[in-house]
Amino acid sequence: MSALREVDLVESFVGKHVAAGNGDRISYIDPDIGQVTYHQLYYAAGMFAARLTDQGIRSGSRCLVIADDSAAAIAAIVGMWWCGCIPVPISPSLTEKEIGFIAEDSGAAGTYLDVPSAKRAGLATLLSEIEQFDSTLVLEDFAKVPELGQVPARTQWVSSQEALVQYTSGSTGVAKGVRHSAAALLEVSSGFGRILALTPADTVLSTAKLSFGYGFGNSVLLPLQAGACTVLLRGGIDPYVVASAVRAHRPTVLCSVPRIYASLPRILGNGEMTDHRLRIAVTAGERCPGELIESTERLLGIPVVNGLGATEALHIVIATSDRSEPGTTGFAVPGAVATVRDDDGQVLADGIEGRLHIAGPTVAAGYLNRPAAERKTFTDGGVYTGDIALISSDGSVHYLARTDDMLNLGGHKVAPAEIENVIHGVRDVADCAVVASLTEDGLDEAIAYVVSKDADAAVVRHAVLAAMRAELAPFKRPSRIEMVDALPTTSTGKLARYQLRTMAR
Repeated sequence: MSALREVDLVESFVGKHVAAGNGDRISYIDPDIGQVTYHQLYYAAGMFAARLTDQGIRSGSRCLVIADDSAAAIAAIVGMWWCGCIPVPISPSLTEKEIGFIAEDSGAAGTYLDVPSAKRAGLATLLSEIEQFDSTLVLEDFAKVPELGQVPARTQWVSSQEALVQYTSGSTGVAKGVRHSAAALLEVSSGFGRILALTPADTVLSTAKLSFGYGFGNSVLLPLQAGACTVLLRGGIDPYVVASAVRAHRPTVLCSVPRIYASLPRILGNGEMTDHRLRIAVTAGERCPGELIESTERLLGIPVVNGLGATEALHIVIATSDRSEPGTTGFAVPGAVATVRDDDGQVLADGIEGRLHIAGPTVAAGYLNRPAAERKTFTDGGVYTGDIALISSDGSVHYLARTDDMLNLGGHKVAPAEIENVIHGVRDVADCAVVASLTEDGLDEAIAYVVSKDADAAVVRHAVLAAMRAELAPFKRPSRIEMVDALPTTSTGKLARYQLRTMAR
């Protein structure tokens, strides 16, 4: 797609379906308001665009979307595209400190707010200098007769123009804003979208949230372009929630993470594992053991696509196919080019491990306000994903490890230092370290090793738990806390994380 070409994002994702006479088709099944048609979604987006314009939010402004998954939040996002604004989706589970940082770092001019009442007052005060738009306004629009009144003209985007910012943590735990172009949003359907092959007959269920690249592609970019229906889930996601949604809505496509697939056989009955409408399942966000993929395929009787992606590449860029060998991560999706490179950026020969590099139309334009990190990550004609891998002679990619100590918890990248800083702030904690280990299903989990001072270990453990609940989002909290007398060190006195990983196993 030419860098100078103009694109209409609203037309590409919603408007074309209404114009073609398919406005009565269901776009979303919302947990609170039920079925939402493409016509209703289009109407609500147009009205939200009008509100943004009326309040002086100018084209090119970034706007926060602090919300759990809902049709109203998606209408707000499409409404932002309508008037040329750039959505910045944020998980409402982040702390006020984290949200405040993103608001300042992104230079947000407005925010769509849909959070529990207990958190609303604090955020309203925190973001008092930013124009705020409440979710109830959008919900009211869904209930009206969908006839557009006075709305601004739809924005024509230059394809290289920034149209979405997603925040991701780095090795220091400081969030970085990833800038995606309008062209990249449309190109996801030409890449992984060709593997998923959605049609208007499909119903998609994604356990990943809109605030993450994997979930945004699953619930917005891919289904809207195809005219499909998407089931949205609010609140915490666990295997019981997923099983209930599979029973109630009978999706044809399930996009989830390995730990959900590992748990489903313990929840769904034998008959339910075969009596379903699923035609394909996707697993991404964290490493999925080959044995789990094979067992899930046997139990569900459908293909399971294993995917690897990165926020910096917008969505899945490596995926398995029917020609993938067991245990491989897959092949580059259409349009993407995967190479493995050394520290100097030179492409390595087949079978030699190195840094995974992706080039292609969905690679982001860079980071917000992080020139040094941008030069390091976005270089050599693409992006380094932060993974160590090797590529076989047939082009298949084999994921080996992360290039740093980042934790990968249910698809969320979490810096150990961020968790350790919270634990170190607890009185009577002498030292601590957080490492990744494997569950019995072969999935990653975080374990915190804590050394107490001369205090009762049980009291210190309780204080650490309280601090993590107060200062860390739920997905960042370790699943286990181990009290130890001392942390292992190397001969030079440095923390021996590899010994802790061995202890965890």
